[in-house]
Formats: sequence, C-alpha cells, structure tokens
Amino acid sequence: MVPRMQIFVTKFREVVENVESATCCGQFRMSLGRIDALAEYNTAVATFVRDFQPGDFETLWRMDQECFAPGVSYSKPELMSFINRSGAFTLVATDAKEIQGFIVTQGGKAGHVITIDVSPQARRSGVGSLLLRGAEDRLVSSGSRIINLETAVDNVSALAFYRSHGYRVVRTWPRYYANGVDALVLKKILSNA
Repeated sequence: MVPRMQIFVTKFREVVENVESATCCGQFRMSLGRIDALAEYNTAVATFVRDFQPGDFETLWRMDQECFAPGVSYSKPELMSFINRSGAFTLVATDAKEIQGFIVTQGGKAGHVITIDVSPQARRSGVGSLLLRGAEDRLVSSGSRIINLETAVDNVSALAFYRSHGYRVVRTWPRYYANGVDALVLKKILSNA
C-alpha cells in the first residue's frame, strides 16, 4: 500500500472508531469495510519508464489498436515508421509484469507527440502523466522550446488530460484523421528551453 494511503486509512479508521464508540451506533462499520477495499484497490505497483526495445513492437501496436478507433489507430507500417523516424524517440511505461503505455515523440526545435497510448487497465493511474513528463523532459534536454500534438475533437478525456498538463488549443485541423474526424492542435511552451 502507498505510504500516504496507509496514513489516510489509519487516520480514517481512528476517526470512525472514535465516532462509533461515542455514539454507540454501528452505522460506520460499512464505512470501514469500504475504506479497506479502497485502500486495497489503490495498492501501488511500481511503474517505470524506459526506452523502446524492438521486442516491444507487437505489444505497442496491439495497444494502439485497443486505444484508438479504426482510422485513428496506426497500421503496423505507420507505427513502425514513426518509431524509427530520425529524431524520434519512444518511451515505454512498464511494471514488473507488462507494458502499461507508451509515447512516440519527434524531437527538434518544436517537439511533437505523435501518439500516447495507455492500456485501459492502467488509465487514471498516472501512467500517461509519467510518459508525457518523460517526453517533455527529454525534449527540453535536447533543446526543444515547444511541443505540439493533435487529438480528435471528440476525445474529451484526452483534451482534459492535455489541458491539465498546460497544453492549449491553437487551432482545428479539419478532417485530420483517416476516418474524417477533425483534430485539435495543442501546444505547450516548454520550461527551461
């Protein structure tokens, strides 16, 4: 269990037990069970970011197919060409068992996120943020001053994610995706650049 979560669970248990003994009422027993379940659900697994390895490709391609609809997801040749593009780098988030996500980024004066994919099981656990920060840090260290990316206009969760990381919409790109969906172009000025 994450140390902060353990502290929270311990303090919550103390408060509930004090209220329970003061009121002689058992209505909080269910709360204790729920908080124990929450603590178990949020048990942290160490996730780390590393560089892409050729043996990762099939897993990354399958994840891209799972994360995006046809017409937005990449074919095998497209994804491989982006990964192998000169100046590009791919970071992979993994725990002890499996790959949880990846990001393909093009370096240069203006960096570009080509794709960021997080497996459904790892979403909302910080994996996307870890990947995005890792890519931004690498871009800054190589001299990039800004970073751009595109997301589908109907991908509300991605838009909220990018906004929470300091990206802003700069324009709309009509019919950007093969399925005809427009894209929002987002930009962020990188610090220390």
